[in-house]
Amino acid sequence: MKENYDRRKFIKTTAAASMGITMVTSSAVHGKSLAEPGKRIGMIGLDTSHSIAFTKEFNSPEAGSDLGGYKVVAAYPHGSRDIESSYSRIPKYTEEVKSLGVKIVNSIDELLDQVDVVLLETNDGRLHLEQALPVLKAGKTMFIDKPITASLSDAMIIFEEAKKYNVPVFSSSSLRYLENAQRAAKGGLGKIVGADAFSPCKLEPTHPDIFWYGIHGVEILYTVMGTGCKSVSRVSTDDTDVVVGVWDDDRIGTFRGTRSGKSGYGGTVFGEKGNMPLGAYEGYKPLLVEIVKFFQTNKVPVSSKETMEILAFMEAADESKQLGGASVKLDMIRARATAKAKEYLKNNR
Repeated sequence: MKENYDRRKFIKTTAAASMGITMVTSSAVHGKSLAEPGKRIGMIGLDTSHSIAFTKEFNSPEAGSDLGGYKVVAAYPHGSRDIESSYSRIPKYTEEVKSLGVKIVNSIDELLDQVDVVLLETNDGRLHLEQALPVLKAGKTMFIDKPITASLSDAMIIFEEAKKYNVPVFSSSSLRYLENAQRAAKGGLGKIVGADAFSPCKLEPTHPDIFWYGIHGVEILYTVMGTGCKSVSRVSTDDTDVVVGVWDDDRIGTFRGTRSGKSGYGGTVFGEKGNMPLGAYEGYKPLLVEIVKFFQTNKVPVSSKETMEILAFMEAADESKQLGGASVKLDMIRARATAKAKEYLKNNR
């Protein structure tokens, strides 16, 4: 066991050196904690712009009462190991969060000793299961940034383990909190009869197509449509994806993912009392306010059922693309993912 531990430590230290990061020992003195006990946020992953944006919001001297006094006090920097656009950011972002009063630690275990709640920000969804498990075992309430995982089966495992350890977990895109999307979701147009949503849809070979960036538009769609999609079909070109979902009650929701032209986020929702544009992106603050409420109450604002259906929708869209646009049932995607998740849990518990 000691040989394996020493080898892992060597690999971690070597990887950090290759990225230009000086790892900070746990005995380093970083002054008084930014937050009172109970409000200390630990961050995992400094390979995404969200890490910087979220830390600036929480740690700003002007942070309002709606952020509850929560502060990012410690961060474990390592995220993606092989996505260049992600791992190349780590050295710069590490220095930025340090300048905001955040302590950089050597491991997730070390992080968990010093914080009360966790933001799992690693850009690479393939790592989220591996990084989430120690957080769950430590009993720390956790927000997992999009995509919650790079597969439906991994998300199923996370939620199953969260249930086992009785730890609240949720994941969401900030686009869920568009003002008009929330208004429609809360009944402002009466019953929703359909919706169209759009967002950029950059592709990353390590992830299913829509998981990487198109998830923002899919999250908008689900915010107003809710769960209950039964089948998906997809038309795909180099520049554009159009995914059509048919819900159990025969409502239709569409997602348009763009890779050319001016990028943006939004859509249209169709209700029994009228139609409404979903508006422009409003920044991260509304999501952070919801995360703080979650930390304070342990009440999950987005159900695991909805999050897993979003992943099933996106996996079905990939399957449809491979089948030349044929309709794919979400139940088939769920069955396949459930088998994988059960196999993992059988072998790892």
